[in-house]
Amino acid sequence: MRTYGQYCPIARGAELFAERWTPLIIRNLYLGCETFGEILAGAPGLSRTLLTQRLQQLERVGIVASAPKGHGRGHRYRLTSSGQDLFKVCETLGEWGARWLEIAPENLDPYVALWSMCNALRSERLPDRRVVIRFDFTGYRPHERYWLLIEQGETEICKTYPGLDEDLYITADAEAFVKWHAGQLTWVQATRDSQIQLEGPSWLVRAFPQWNSRSMFAHVKPDPSVGKAIVRTPT
Repeated sequence: MRTYGQYCPIARGAELFAERWTPLIIRNLYLGCETFGEILAGAPGLSRTLLTQRLQQLERVGIVASAPKGHGRGHRYRLTSSGQDLFKVCETLGEWGARWLEIAPENLDPYVALWSMCNALRSERLPDRRVVIRFDFTGYRPHERYWLLIEQGETEICKTYPGLDEDLYITADAEAFVKWHAGQLTWVQATRDSQIQLEGPSWLVRAFPQWNSRSMFAHVKPDPSVGKAIVRTPT
């Protein structure tokens, strides 16, 4: 790990926190990810090798603790008191990003929004039977399709057909879906002009938007200046 060579707490903290992927690993652990696979699933693009290195580094400095699984191979990870305190930095950074940064086209990965939504579903509102939902996302990269399985309060995202009957079909523009989860669009706005379309039993169509507890930063409203071009007057 490279060092700034300064005693300043900002410099020393940044040496750890500003490492690529570290804030997302801390975020995923805070959201309840415990296993290597769960942490990896919430960070598309992060390699297994780099995640191993980051977890080892965070354990060495006391931010993360691990213990062998009770059954099977591998370990379970959790944030220590130090890690919980460091998440406050993630939270402040997220609030700043929600207020001052525009959601650009390269930020519109619908899988990340779906993963985030599944980690914050209102379990008390989920159906008491198995439900399989197919998502078809448009307007981002090539056409993307995922399946969400809900059973006994547990959720799983599948990237291939799970071999089960589908109960609800959702076709969504990626931008509308991401901004709805992020709190920048209401459900009425997101479904306007068929940006998000649902097909299935009426009770599921009505219930689906009620499951989403939205992003933890949905309460942060973007500054009015975000997204507006800055025009410089020639001198």
